[in-house]
Amino acid sequence: MSRMQRMLTNLFGSWFQLHRRFPAALLDEMTAAIAADEHTHRGEVRFAIESRLAPLAVLEGLDAPARARQVFAQLRVWDTEHNSGVLFYVLMAEQRIEIVADRGIAARVTTVEWEAICARMRDFYARGQWREGSLAGIAAAHALLAQHFPSDGTDNPDELPERPVLL
Repeated sequence: MSRMQRMLTNLFGSWFQLHRRFPAALLDEMTAAIAADEHTHRGEVRFAIESRLAPLAVLEGLDAPARARQVFAQLRVWDTEHNSGVLFYVLMAEQRIEIVADRGIAARVTTVEWEAICARMRDFYARGQWREGSLAGIAAAHALLAQHFPSDGTDNPDELPERPVLL
C-alpha cells in the first residue's frame, strides 16, 4: 500500500468503529482471557488497539510495525523481570496486527509462530469476528508461551496490566 493510500485509509477508513468492534464487554472478556492462563508460563501479555494513525505520522513514514514498537515502549511491555512481555498491536484503519515480543521471548519463539497467530486473527477480523479473533489470538499466545517459556513453579507476579488499551 502506498503512503498516499495509507493516508486515505487512516483518514477515511472504518477506524471510527473502535468502540463498536471492541466494546467494554469484549474488553472485559479479553482481560479475563489474558489473566486466566498467565499462570501457565512466565510471559506477560498486553493488547493495544489503535483506531488509526495521525496523517502527519503516515506522511513521515510511520507504519504499523514501527508504531507497534513505539507502543511496546510506551506501555513499558519491556519492563518485566524475565524480559517476557508480549504486545498485540491492532491498527484498525489498516487492518494490521503486529506482535512484538521482548528479547526473553523472542529468543525462544520464532517470528513464523507469531505471524501464524496474526494471520489467524486477521481471518477472523476480516469476517467481522472481532471477539473470536481477539480471544483466539490470546489463547494461541498463551499456548506458545506455555510451550516455550513455561512456568517454573515459583510465584509469578503479575507485572503488567491485563486490560486491553484503546489508543
